[in-house]
Parts: sequence; structure tokens; C-alpha cells
Amino acid sequence: MFAKTVSRFLVGFSLFFLLTLSACNTQPPSRFEQAQQESIAAGSKNTAVSPNAVKGSSLNQFFPAGGGEYERVFTQEKDGFVQAKLKFQGKDVAILAIFDTISNPDAKKDFQGATEQINGFPLIEKGTNNSAVLVGDRFQVSVRSTDPTFGKEQRRQWLEKFDLAGLSQLK
Repeated sequence: MFAKTVSRFLVGFSLFFLLTLSACNTQPPSRFEQAQQESIAAGSKNTAVSPNAVKGSSLNQFFPAGGGEYERVFTQEKDGFVQAKLKFQGKDVAILAIFDTISNPDAKKDFQGATEQINGFPLIEKGTNNSAVLVGDRFQVSVRSTDPTFGKEQRRQWLEKFDLAGLSQLK
């Protein structure tokens, strides 16, 4: 019995000693922990979305519906932004998106030199796989190819399928 009591005492004391030692460890936080702490401390100072951005759910109605061998699958929705995948025969071919530029007014500058239009709205090519229009001097509507078979003409056809006139009335 004495041996059992001593054994329990030693185990308990050892655990207490190890816990005390580990609590005294003062390692600096990892870079990820540090970034998290800074983000929390910054609070709303680093908010990327303007409080005046339209609700993402109000943008969904302006997207073209799928049909035939095409399927539209919404993948992201937040204030000022909605994104959907466009699938052809089950394969991802493009990303469709509407972005409220009120959160980033500089995004409108890309359209200043636009020489082409879709339904009266300025059209630009952003790189080799992204076509975009600026609607109502506020909403950037884009179609980005994710498959090399989905080219510039198809991107433009899908931009025309958006309800751009309806979107231009959104405030």
C-alpha cells in the first residue's frame, strides 16, 4: 500500500512539474499566429468591403441561367461580390462574377480606354483569359476562362447573357 501511494505521488508530482515547466515557455508566436493577432487587433480598420456595397444576394438575379449542356453553380457570395462556375458537360470552363467597385473604385480605371462595348457598356480584356464590362459605372461583370477551349468569343457571348440593363438600375 505504501508503494502504491508513493507511486501515485510521484506520477502526480511529475505531471505537475511538467505542466509548470511548459507554462513557463515564452516562445514568440509563429508568423501565422502573429498575423492572426494583428488582424484581430486591427478590427474593422482593414475591412476590404465598403459598408455601402450591395448585398451579394441581390446580384444573383443578374447572372445568366445555365441551359442545355451548360450548368451555372454559385460558389461565392458576399457583400459586393458574387461568383459562379460555368460547367460544360460537367467540366469547369469559366468563372462568372459580379463585383461592386464601390469597395475598390480604382477598378473602374481599367475601363477608361475601352474601345469596345457590350450592350452599351465598356468592354475590356484583362489578360488572355478574362473579359469584363463595367455596368452603370459601378459593377464589374467578368467571365474568366478556366479551360483553354473556352475562348474570347465564348466569354463575350456569356457576358451578353447577363442582365446588364437590370444590373445598371441597381443602386
